[in-house]
Amino acid sequence: METTDLDLKLFLPICVCDLTPGTCDINCCCDKDCYLLHPRTVFSFCLPGSVRSSSWMCVDNSLIFRSNSPFPSRVFMDSSGIRQFCVHVNNSKLNYFQKLQKVNATHFEALATEFGSGSFTSTFQTKLPPPHYRAGDPILTYFPKWSVISLLRQPAGVGAGGLCAESNPAGFLESKSTTCARFFKNLTSSCTLDPALNAASYYNFSVLKVPKGMTDLQNMKFQVPVTLISQARSPLLSGNTCQNVVSQVIYEIETNGTFGIQKVSVSFGQTNLTVEPGTSFQQHFLIRFRAFQQRTAASLTGPRSGNPGYIVGKPLLALTGDISHSMTLLQSQGDGICSVKRYEVQFGVNAVSGCKLRLKKVDCSHLQQEIYETLHGKTSPEHVAIFGNAVPAQKREWTRILSRNCSVSAMRCVIPVSLEIQVLWAYIGLQSNPQAHVSGARFLYQCQSIKNSQKVTEIPLTTVVTFVDITQKPDPPRGQHRIDWKLPFDFFFPFKVAFSRGADSQKDSASPILILCLLVLGVLKLETK
Repeated sequence: METTDLDLKLFLPICVCDLTPGTCDINCCCDKDCYLLHPRTVFSFCLPGSVRSSSWMCVDNSLIFRSNSPFPSRVFMDSSGIRQFCVHVNNSKLNYFQKLQKVNATHFEALATEFGSGSFTSTFQTKLPPPHYRAGDPILTYFPKWSVISLLRQPAGVGAGGLCAESNPAGFLESKSTTCARFFKNLTSSCTLDPALNAASYYNFSVLKVPKGMTDLQNMKFQVPVTLISQARSPLLSGNTCQNVVSQVIYEIETNGTFGIQKVSVSFGQTNLTVEPGTSFQQHFLIRFRAFQQRTAASLTGPRSGNPGYIVGKPLLALTGDISHSMTLLQSQGDGICSVKRYEVQFGVNAVSGCKLRLKKVDCSHLQQEIYETLHGKTSPEHVAIFGNAVPAQKREWTRILSRNCSVSAMRCVIPVSLEIQVLWAYIGLQSNPQAHVSGARFLYQCQSIKNSQKVTEIPLTTVVTFVDITQKPDPPRGQHRIDWKLPFDFFFPFKVAFSRGADSQKDSASPILILCLLVLGVLKLETK
């Protein structure tokens, strides 16, 4: 009852777990961007929905003399020890979500033996390295100058202050972004000596194409050099300024399934820091994986929020002109003032946020425009995506957002102080695999009038998003048909005669009554079946 990897892409009409166009989604065995002939050789498992579940029709094997079925067949042994002849049904309407295997006390030991392992395993073991990388494996690097094998690092923030942890390894096929902070007691000495600030420390090595390259480090075919694609200068201390400090590192890694890593490139962002006690700044690290020699246009497409239906917690997609982006809410700084950063609206998650907007001394019309931009963002959403995989070029995949601004008055200045985003959504499709879609959305502004806009310095603003489920659920399945017994009107006449005669001859006998009770009891028993 299993499906071969080669059959996955031949049968699945849509890949529900393919959420990132142009990028291989981990454990999504139907993702065409992975270019994997046998996905299970790279992935540890296949996500539900990426493998067609098997459907078998079975009969007793003793009834079958010879099978001429065009579908695959197999003989199974059921729980009672009876051999069953089963045919694999090719049903195009079959649900693609596999039923999860339940674990109980009877077969726990068998499953633990098959799938169990130690809780902790060492990164480097004495046994031979695997022939290829699997999803999530650390990526091996080689420093030829010192003949040292290490790992490709992606520093990440830890603790309340988000300090950079250098030991965080990058995982194979795991595209992710991290941000961390660095603090310096004496930037004068750290400027040119700290390798974290020097761009050269991020590309003065080669990447092993596959793990088995560890066994033959002199063979250059297993090594992939890191290509520099942007200008990167060395740090320089000039007066009171540390110049050319690395502020951003972006790795682009191209892979080819079990053939491993084919190309690695790196680009940098650099900044200048003022030398002063307790200097700090943030560094950003981004690693992106894509298939080897893939079209770059596909990788420029934004991530999906579902395929096709929305996934709860994914961004709600909006459209302004021909540009797709996430719908956002207000975000405040530490002092409560409105920040440039904004919260993403997550599908199915109701949220409220607010902040204070500091006003400039402008007239009413400019004040209104500034507040509208603050409430819904610099790019005002015009449409919302019906499904999570909507494409900006396909206008029928988007629905217009209903909106009405505050009324304009010549006597007073009317400004919006609150924006409520109402989203109507519903599940459609099969009950076994429902897909969430947006039916409509609207902006509701709460308005307030002020007498003199020149005297107002701060205005509290609020944004609210509410998701309303309008799914029309089908009627529940009815019970089995109840048998309505209809007997002839003289059905009990023979029994009445026998009863009357029996009562005259043997008044103490209970046999006629017993016969009648048994007959009625038999009828009731048939009715309950």
